[in-house]
Amino acid sequence: MKNTSKTIVFFGSGPVAAKSLELLLQHISIEVVITKPRLKHHKGDVPVLELAERLGIPVMTAVDKRSLDELFASDPAKSELAILIDFGIIVSQKVIDYFSRGIINSHFSLLPEWRGADPISFSILGGQKKTGVSLMLLTAGMDEGPLLAQADYDMEPRITTPALTADLIELSDLALREIIPLYLDGQIVPMDQMQATISDSVEPTYSRKLTKSDGIIDWHKSASQIEREIRAFIEWPKTRTKFGNIDVIITAASTITSSGTVGQPTIINKKPVVFCGKDALVIEKIKPAGKKEMTGEAFLAGYKSIFLAKS
Repeated sequence: MKNTSKTIVFFGSGPVAAKSLELLLQHISIEVVITKPRLKHHKGDVPVLELAERLGIPVMTAVDKRSLDELFASDPAKSELAILIDFGIIVSQKVIDYFSRGIINSHFSLLPEWRGADPISFSILGGQKKTGVSLMLLTAGMDEGPLLAQADYDMEPRITTPALTADLIELSDLALREIIPLYLDGQIVPMDQMQATISDSVEPTYSRKLTKSDGIIDWHKSASQIEREIRAFIEWPKTRTKFGNIDVIITAASTITSSGTVGQPTIINKKPVVFCGKDALVIEKIKPAGKKEMTGEAFLAGYKSIFLAKS
């Protein structure tokens, strides 16, 4: 691997982008960062903006596709290449064409699987054993651009979205370190996703933004599917249900082969268990409303009658 002396423009807004930018700065020069602004009534973090300001990196902002087009009409950068990670704004063909070498998007799946907004959560929800990172040249189509490279990642059976995200950020940076200099030197030719993918399937699949309602448990699903949802939704929207009059968030679970009335709670081996559409879910960790996270056994010690009252 060699570093390139050429600068790039970085597009990114969220926490994944901020960590990716922090790693990129160790091996490449950033001419300017394009990110979302700190809105007047916005109470949340603006991680990329905050990082750029703290490090003294030139930064420009856009709130949507139109304002991004207006920004680039002012000829804001000289770099021939840009990198986009976790940006959250649609990029027009006009902006893509501004860069003679295009815009590289680091997408956290093995394209064409899980195109769209949330490939990491959907990799867990899908129960797959392998995922990875795809370096793709941005096009107007949603994650349809030609591939420069892919790197695969073997998923542990109980991995959560935060852990997988952290590992894929590191994998993405390793891939970018290797590929950017080669691409700028003309040693890599972009290839069609269907021809170049290392995914087991060339059939496109699509992820989407999660909603709060995704976190509500449907006990008619299989126990294994609900267990995957718990790991995928651990940060947001969180996996929620109600026992008696108590709202709870389930934060860790396992499955057992067992059958009973769907949604009916029981106790097996001193642990809270709920029968599902197929098999049963063992609640390993749980957080009742207003309380700290606790083990399933500790939950039964304080809420056994309420838990068993659900029918």
